[in-house]
Amino acid sequence: MSSNNRPAPQSLFDLFFFFLVLALQGFGGVVAFIERGLVQNKKWLTQEEFLDDWAVARSMPGAAVINMAIIFGSRSFGARGAFVSVLGIFLVPSIMVLILAMLYAKYGNQPQVADALRGMGAVAAGLILATGLKLLKVLKSNVMGVKVCAAIAMISFITVSLLHWRVIYVMMGLGLIGCCYAFYCIRHEKKS
Repeated sequence: MSSNNRPAPQSLFDLFFFFLVLALQGFGGVVAFIERGLVQNKKWLTQEEFLDDWAVARSMPGAAVINMAIIFGSRSFGARGAFVSVLGIFLVPSIMVLILAMLYAKYGNQPQVADALRGMGAVAAGLILATGLKLLKVLKSNVMGVKVCAAIAMISFITVSLLHWRVIYVMMGLGLIGCCYAFYCIRHEKKS
């Protein structure tokens, strides 16, 4: 148990197995599964903690789920936890990707294969959208307030999706603005 009487991974194998199962569920991305696994199923994080860690994981270079595994694993068991978490995410899926790549090279020109991949893409997009909508309720407790968070989200969407700006520039610009404003809000909150 963790110091706040909440469940925590009991061993490195527990951590490895969690991320292994998570990776095997996540065809097209594990965003929808990582929140459910860490918050709802295992209760290793609260939704607020998950959202904070996910924001950090998303703002770092590389795949967000790998960054999240490193953050959570290192918090649980230090460097060994980070390594084991990443190994859990990579081991079996990497083997599966190699096998699937060989099959795709052989059968990828078949119309049925292309249709199946389009269908999987739609499902993955739906899972990501559902997770985003579920996390919206956490914004009520955000120090910046719902309106500012919504404005930042809308500006991000417009600049990346409609104006086709590079994600790194949007994240750096809006991320810096968001961090500064959150810092201001926290300091102002402490003074009152």
